[in-house]
Amino acid sequence: MKIQTEPIGSIPRTPELIAAITSPSGNVDLEKLYDKAVHDTLIEFEKTGSPIITDGEQTKSSFATYPLEGLANLAPEGMKINFEDGHSRQLPLLTSGPFVYGNYAVKYLKAAQKQTKLPVKQAIISASALSLLYPENGIEGYSWDEFMADLLNECEKDIRQCLENGAYKVQMDFTEGRLSLKLDPSGGVLKHFIDVNNQVFDRFTSEERQKLGVHVCPGGDHDSTHSADIDYADFLPQLFNLNVCSFYLQLASEPNHVKVLKIIKQYLKPDQKAFVGVIDVLDPVVETKEMVRDRVLEAATYIPLSHLGTTDDCGFSPFCDDISTTRETAFAKIRARIEGTKLAEEKLIS
Repeated sequence: MKIQTEPIGSIPRTPELIAAITSPSGNVDLEKLYDKAVHDTLIEFEKTGSPIITDGEQTKSSFATYPLEGLANLAPEGMKINFEDGHSRQLPLLTSGPFVYGNYAVKYLKAAQKQTKLPVKQAIISASALSLLYPENGIEGYSWDEFMADLLNECEKDIRQCLENGAYKVQMDFTEGRLSLKLDPSGGVLKHFIDVNNQVFDRFTSEERQKLGVHVCPGGDHDSTHSADIDYADFLPQLFNLNVCSFYLQLASEPNHVKVLKIIKQYLKPDQKAFVGVIDVLDPVVETKEMVRDRVLEAATYIPLSHLGTTDDCGFSPFCDDISTTRETAFAKIRARIEGTKLAEEKLIS
């Protein structure tokens, strides 16, 4: 396809898998369920006609916490993220150093690559999100600077392992970016987050950064968001200062597409590509391919085709226990994105 289209990452888990994860018992072989979930997800992804696929994050605890699996130096009293419907998610706090990942994303990549011949994209969590693990009062014998040095090294390792093992692209999830403006309207925290992530990206060559991207959205969990009320106009001008080439931008669920597209046009750099969201993952109604086509055509009036791609607004189930969307709906929406992007391409490229 001339207009590139890529998924974000997560696909809802099966009810059987969710039950096994949330209510584990000795009678369930969780690894077998995981293997089946990844296998089935890859098959369904291929059926959509998607040129790029993911493992659907079937074996991740969540998009944000997979590096923390198995770590013993964590406490449960970390930052709480509140969603509009009243529910919340909470990060843990680091209790001692050094900070090392308990798990790396390359594990998911390798498992998926064994079961498909299609290119596999891999999502990783941002260094800025994990920086929130360090307690405000510090850690005796383990300074902030020491923590940040370890964190940057670990995030680089997470990305580099995926690149070295043939990931089609490595996408950093940066959903805390928009949220940061809710916590600090001055933009100081956002600038800090961008600086932290750029300290990771700057360790890669310009050729390697061609395979790096960043995904942003206002959060998506149980059909609710944490920062949709933050104006993109306050966020996007800073976002494009990240030193990567691909940006995956929630757009379908935005109330004013044109306003956002004009901002993207103004701030997108010559070496950057905007993958605009043409699928609203929080809406249970499946878009038609014609709806997607029209969204792509609208975007193409503002963004040159050489800098335009399509994606979904967010992953369909970033946290493993989210059952607000069915697998059938998720794959139907992905199919609509693929087919709608093709329709737009036929109209735009003749």
